[in-house]
Amino acid sequence: MLLEVIKDTVFDSLRLLPFLFLTYLLMEFLEHRAGEAGRARIGAANASGPVWGALFGIIPQCGFSAAASGLYCGHIITFGTLMAVFLSTSDEMLPILISSAVGITRIVRILAVKVIIAMISGLLIDLLIRDQQKNADHHEHHSHTGEPDCEEHLLISALRHTAEVFFYIFVISFLLNLLIALIGEQTLAGIFTGLPVVGEFAAALVGLIPNCASSVILTELYLSGILSAGAMMSGLLVNAGVGLLVLFRLDHDKKDIFRIISILYGLGVFWGLVIEASGVLF
Repeated sequence: MLLEVIKDTVFDSLRLLPFLFLTYLLMEFLEHRAGEAGRARIGAANASGPVWGALFGIIPQCGFSAAASGLYCGHIITFGTLMAVFLSTSDEMLPILISSAVGITRIVRILAVKVIIAMISGLLIDLLIRDQQKNADHHEHHSHTGEPDCEEHLLISALRHTAEVFFYIFVISFLLNLLIALIGEQTLAGIFTGLPVVGEFAAALVGLIPNCASSVILTELYLSGILSAGAMMSGLLVNAGVGLLVLFRLDHDKKDIFRIISILYGLGVFWGLVIEASGVLF
């Protein structure tokens, strides 16, 4: 059984490798072209900040969630804009979906739902806490603090990201295949779907882990049929990646960090439950 699991894992992982590299190469090119313009546009926006944050946040890779944290800590963007970027961002979800040959229509539906949720949530947050939020009029220019270095060569960066994510995919696929072989796919799926709302709460906790492994896990579990659409969305909505790490480093107000994480988690679970209750499928 173990040899069969290893064989399946190696085959599945290697099959994804060329698609991962081509995806990251294209995304690095787009991020370098749109990255600076996107950050400048988000920083300059006021009431429309959550709209731009949701649109630019959907582009994975280095920059937007970390940049949004720096802009927020520098009092340049609103709390709603920060949350829109966080909710829209989902680390490795898009590369995994593309490299797994998921249909373009299905991918577009997932991305569109994330963007719409991020926009609505960000705009409502700014509307509800307008008098309490960090005001964009302060304009303390710390917008580049905490951003990762995106100036390395496109090819090298694409290779690095491909190698990192391939490693995660291989390890996670092995553990997932082994677990399924031991207890059965239906039993594993029952952990997330057997009790109402448990899947959404559990997936959101996994999504909060500031590491690309969490988005890989959630996406792989969804594509394997173990996570429902609502649970998958709960986890990926809160998957802000390195943006949370930048917040911990730059925001000295620990109560503010706790508020951000609590609201992010609450929104992820809420929207996941809404999607599950409404029967939305991707």
